[in-house]
Amino acid sequence: MPSPDRPDRPTHTRWNILGLLFAASFVAYVLRTNMSVAGEAMAGELGLTKLQLGTVLAAFAWGYAIFQFPGGVLGDRVGGRSALAAMAVLWAVLNALVGLVPGSAAASTGVILGALMVLRFLMGAAQAPLFPVTSGGVISDWFPVSGWALPNGLTNAGLTLGAAATGPLIAWLTQHAGWRQSFVLTAPAGLLIAAVWWWYARDRPAEHAAVGPRELALIDADRPPRRPEPEGGAWRLVLADRNVALLSLSYFCSNYVFYFFFNWLFIYLVEVRGFKAMEGGYLSAAPWIAGAAGAALGGWACDALVARVGPRRGYRIPCVTGLVLVAGLIVAAATARNPYAAVGFLSLCLGLQQMTEGAFWAATIAVSGRHASAGCGLLNTGGNVVGGVGALLVPATAGAFGWVAALGTASAFALVGAALWAWIRADERLAPAPARVAAGLPA
Repeated sequence: MPSPDRPDRPTHTRWNILGLLFAASFVAYVLRTNMSVAGEAMAGELGLTKLQLGTVLAAFAWGYAIFQFPGGVLGDRVGGRSALAAMAVLWAVLNALVGLVPGSAAASTGVILGALMVLRFLMGAAQAPLFPVTSGGVISDWFPVSGWALPNGLTNAGLTLGAAATGPLIAWLTQHAGWRQSFVLTAPAGLLIAAVWWWYARDRPAEHAAVGPRELALIDADRPPRRPEPEGGAWRLVLADRNVALLSLSYFCSNYVFYFFFNWLFIYLVEVRGFKAMEGGYLSAAPWIAGAAGAALGGWACDALVARVGPRRGYRIPCVTGLVLVAGLIVAAATARNPYAAVGFLSLCLGLQQMTEGAFWAATIAVSGRHASAGCGLLNTGGNVVGGVGALLVPATAGAFGWVAALGTASAFALVGAALWAWIRADERLAPAPARVAAGLPA
């Protein structure tokens, strides 16, 4: 807390808040990526085919996509403190329940498949508000207007490091304790995040006892006046905005690449590239570690570019550059003869894809203004609807035409995502509601 005799001393509470968001992202990705690692052992024991496993993976993506926008709107209304604490409790409960799904001796394949799909759909719904709430709400409120990309990049580094840890951790737990215990033993991490976040976090910097006047002034610099309560009809404004729609479409294309790694990386390394399960678990961490570095570097570079050349080009340059390079690298990975070279290309690919994350989220916050949680909810809807598509399209394409063609589809999506930035104007703010304009109120 600020000292009474030195009330103007500098404080850095916003970075503690960011540290908790980093930890929440890490835990969230351990509890969502675990299925792609444990899935091979689970499918073998439960008698599921690859396509049925893909259906289970797709169920998460559809739950995650459908509840992005409603989750962002809800976050605007209840605040990040309550929303994140409730989400993390649900993550823990739903993750543990996967370990209790009946085996093939007790239930039919249809019942098992249905139970897994329901649980993963609900897990997707429970995780959906995470980034709309934390990026569009918490980061928007806790960091200065000119510094949104770096915190968004660092929260993305948390998720990629969580995914990196999932490969070796879940592979080890599956091998030594069984796939069921790999879900049960990791579930309490969600409860821990919920408890610490609820204890420390506040919805507004001014409400936190440890925020000094200098930090509060820094956070509020160049910020429009806060509205006393959420404005009704924000979702209509966001849905009608051209720039938010284009950002969501481009993010859809970018995340097709991301979802290849999320759903199929471990299986690709083991079944296509011939690595043993534990070796595949460790090697699958390499792209995610590269992703963490790319997310942090991309966020820092984006903030610097915005300060130097303005938001339109400052947000556009990292996304276009990253996605064009991604398109080439994933083809290089697919066609590499040496499996270790393929891992190297895949690592660079995910690192560059993650380099674009801070720019996507910061641009959406900038465009959406007061309705940033709702805007980020729509962005992440676009970014995760594609997960349901990719979970089925990748194995279907691989089965019909081979894995080179399956990875080639990701390259095509990356190029389309880069091209869409030619029409995105990140320096144009969301149009105000007509009723507010008529009343002479701020947008």
